[in-house]
Amino acid sequence: FKELGEAYEVLKDPEKRKKYDDLGAGWRQGQSFTPPPGWESAFAGGFGARGGQRTHRQQSADFGQFSDFFEMLFGDAGLSGFSDAGGGAGFDFGGGAAQGFQTRPQRGRSQEAEVTISLEDAAFGATRTIALETAEPAPNGSVKRSTKNLKVKIPPGTTEGSRIRLAGQGEKGPAGGAAGDLFLKVNLAKHPRFEVEGSNLRTKVPVAPWEAALGAEVRVETLDGAVNLKVPPRTSSGKTMRLRGKGLPTKEKGSRGDLYAEIRIVLPEKLTKEERELYEKLREVSPFNPRK
Repeated sequence: FKELGEAYEVLKDPEKRKKYDDLGAGWRQGQSFTPPPGWESAFAGGFGARGGQRTHRQQSADFGQFSDFFEMLFGDAGLSGFSDAGGGAGFDFGGGAAQGFQTRPQRGRSQEAEVTISLEDAAFGATRTIALETAEPAPNGSVKRSTKNLKVKIPPGTTEGSRIRLAGQGEKGPAGGAAGDLFLKVNLAKHPRFEVEGSNLRTKVPVAPWEAALGAEVRVETLDGAVNLKVPPRTSSGKTMRLRGKGLPTKEKGSRGDLYAEIRIVLPEKLTKEERELYEKLREVSPFNPRK
């Protein structure tokens, strides 16, 4: 800091300033002065200002560790030539081309959208093409709407509310900066047969009264295809039976949830004459009273 203070004083004198440019802080003794990195390229053309738009105090945030050095060395006048026109901060000393430090291009913001997928795609994974409507600012200040098609890879075991990341598909970065990411929030489409409870599924299995009374083997649809389910004799409507490993994949590799099959006793919409006679006969001979 002592050397910097001395350098500040000598800059007031053009002759001393020239010596200082050549020898640094040790201009009196002929000692060398080690300038900061980039000094030669940034100050090769002298100290002529280009008519900078910002003061050195505003530029401090842009130039980090160099800002204090420049302020102590040159005061307010020294940094008045800095310019950040065109989105990047640079130097123009003595009519030369802008050179020196450039700000890093700003990355675009990440965006989020929603996508609805089928239960089968969520369970087993798939690659689907989705149409995404986007809104981007046009050069004239208006908003330009467009639709772009994106290929989305849906990993197996995707659950309701999970997010899929599409790198570089978000908002475009200003001044050539990289685009942000796009996050798709997953919604599961309502399934005609299954209800989702975490990694487990629920389904309803209709059976006839005599199947519930006498027992039967019925076909039950699962995500993997139909399987046989044994209904024990005297099974009441509402009883739930579990089919292990017929649900959705879990976070544990190779593991799946279960499928819960709820028995529903269903009567025929119309009875034939013989069916009616049999039901009447059953009413006469059976002592069963479901209300007791």
